[in-house]
Amino acid sequence: MKHNVGSIDRAIRIIAGLGLISLVFIGPQTVWGWIGVVPLVTGLIGWCPPYALLRINSCGVKN
Repeated sequence: MKHNVGSIDRAIRIIAGLGLISLVFIGPQTVWGWIGVVPLVTGLIGWCPPYALLRINSCGVKN
């Protein structure tokens, strides 16, 4: 897996993922907050499957 998510994109994904997951514990407390795991994981590993399918690279570096 080549990295295809840049540093700013990764930071936004991690913050958004943590924000969504926090909804499970505070706020409406629905299971929909667990959807935040997806941006959190893609931000942590630096690879996004839809980006790979669409050949998008926000990394700026060719791996």
